[in-house]
Amino acid sequence: MKERNWRRWEVAGLFFAIGAGNLLHFVYEWSGESPVAALFSAVNESTWEHMKLLAVPWILWTAVELLVLRRSVLAARAAGLVTGLAVIPLLYYTYTGALGVSSSLVNIIIFQLAVLAAFAVSFCMQKKRRLTGPVWQLAGGAVLLGLAALFVWWTFEPPQLPVFIDPTTGLAGAKTKF
Repeated sequence: MKERNWRRWEVAGLFFAIGAGNLLHFVYEWSGESPVAALFSAVNESTWEHMKLLAVPWILWTAVELLVLRRSVLAARAAGLVTGLAVIPLLYYTYTGALGVSSSLVNIIIFQLAVLAAFAVSFCMQKKRRLTGPVWQLAGGAVLLGLAALFVWWTFEPPQLPVFIDPTTGLAGAKTKF
C-alpha cells in the first residue's frame, strides 16, 4: 500500500479511537448495564475503565488495519497502546494529586492526549519500519491480546487496587456479572 494511503488510514484510526472512545463512555449505562456492553465499554468512572476507552477502539482499529493494509503493524500498535495506557493514569493522578480535585473537562483532555500519544508512537515506529520482524509481530500481537483479555477479566473481577476504584461510588468493576 502506498505511503499516502497508509497515512490516511492512520488519521482515520486516530479519529475512530477518539470518537469511539468517547462514545463507549456511555454505552454500558445506555444498555441498562448489560454484561455484554461491559465487555467493551466503561462500567464506572475508575481510571482502569477510562483506560479501556482507549484500548477497545485501538485494538479494533489495529485488527482492521492489519487485515486491510497487510502491514507489519502489531509491534508498533502494541507500543502505541502501552504508551497511551500509561499516559492516562500518569496525567490523571498527577493533576488530581497536585490539585486535590478531578474535572470532567480535564479528564476528557487527558483521554485525547493519550490517544494522540499512542498514535504518535505507533505512527513513528511504522514510518521508520521499527520492530517489523516476525518475532516482534508475534510479541506485539501477544501484548494486544493479553491487554484485551485483562480489560475483560478485570471488568468483572477487578483487583483491589486504587486504579480500579470508582472515585464517585468507591466500588470496582461491573455491577452486573456474566
